[in-house]
Amino acid sequence: MQVAALRAEAKAIFQAGVDAADPAGAVRRALIGEPVVGRVSVIALGKAAGAMMAEALLHVDAVRALVVTNGENYREVAGADVIVGEHPVPSDGSVVAGAAVLDAVAGLGPEDQVLALISGGGSALAIAPVEGVSAGDKQAANGVLLASGMDINQMNLVRQCLSRIKGGGLLAATGASVRALILSDVIGDDLRVVASGPTVGRVGSHRDARAVLKAAGAWEAMPISVKAHLEMDADVPVSRAAQNQIVGSNRVSLDAMVAACDRAVIVDDALVGDVADAAEKILAAMRAARGDCTLIFGGETTVKLQGDGVGGRNQELALRVAQGAQGLAGNWVFLSGGTDGRDGPTDAAGGLVDGETVARMTAAGVSIDEVLANNDSYHGLQAAGDLLVIGATGTNVADVQVFLRRS
Repeated sequence: MQVAALRAEAKAIFQAGVDAADPAGAVRRALIGEPVVGRVSVIALGKAAGAMMAEALLHVDAVRALVVTNGENYREVAGADVIVGEHPVPSDGSVVAGAAVLDAVAGLGPEDQVLALISGGGSALAIAPVEGVSAGDKQAANGVLLASGMDINQMNLVRQCLSRIKGGGLLAATGASVRALILSDVIGDDLRVVASGPTVGRVGSHRDARAVLKAAGAWEAMPISVKAHLEMDADVPVSRAAQNQIVGSNRVSLDAMVAACDRAVIVDDALVGDVADAAEKILAAMRAARGDCTLIFGGETTVKLQGDGVGGRNQELALRVAQGAQGLAGNWVFLSGGTDGRDGPTDAAGGLVDGETVARMTAAGVSIDEVLANNDSYHGLQAAGDLLVIGATGTNVADVQVFLRRS
């Protein structure tokens, strides 16, 4: 099979994973299976918030409806107020959104209900800093986290400790009963981590947050107000529970990718940690495979920034695999992409590489070694014609990867 056909097949398999995370379908199934009746306020938070809200309002008679999402996934939703925040670094809009979320649930009592529609990205899209930490300091802290190489669990642990919404804060802010439909972008589906767990609880304590920041070498870079707050061990546990329900996840998407093609195998459904280590795991599986094969992976890696280039974890992973797979037998392609259609601060979802990627880069005058050293995977893939650009998808269940080899 020609490489062009392989590339098209890899994109189709990736799209099957994205389609399986369709937020409207997930909400529809949940609300038909267990309807919500009575006085309901609906709060949708995350990259998939618009689609989730639009579907929910077909099934719920809402007394108030609030959508908080990012600009790329913005849509007007009849019957709902829509506020645009920013991701991955919070904006002034995120501050406005945080105040609106808390205002929407304040004053509600036991006779009221809150339906929370939670999806990935919510951590940055709505922020309400704890007393003593300014919005600017919260934004600066988030920037430090994103550059630290910490995984999503560790970053959200710190975010929770600095927020009045995260770590069960939304639940604590209202007297109403709370039901949450959650589209999980977290590997392992720890609900405390999805959007930093506004209806669940904290991953850990202030002491834990200090420990992970110091281990990552990020403590000293934190604003003074953030360090002062984290040095106070005053953690308040969530005193009651919400009804939390997962309606979509990375594993659901991986299963859909397997169903979309013949001979596919899920090699790793928890591909996490440093992107260089993840690339070695993938390369080992590629080298061990025999004959025609389709290997599927899912997870969310991390990149510790050392340069000033442009890129994201999926783009860097694709380039590292291309670098390590030079000389691999047969026609093959490897795709790594974010199901939200965005990888880092770029317009690409990731990368789609093959056995000639490095040669195309070299012919364009670009050194793959220099690109990787400068965290400039976007321009490296651009030189090779290997960027995966699909636009915002309106959903987010972390990252998926596919390796194809055909005779």
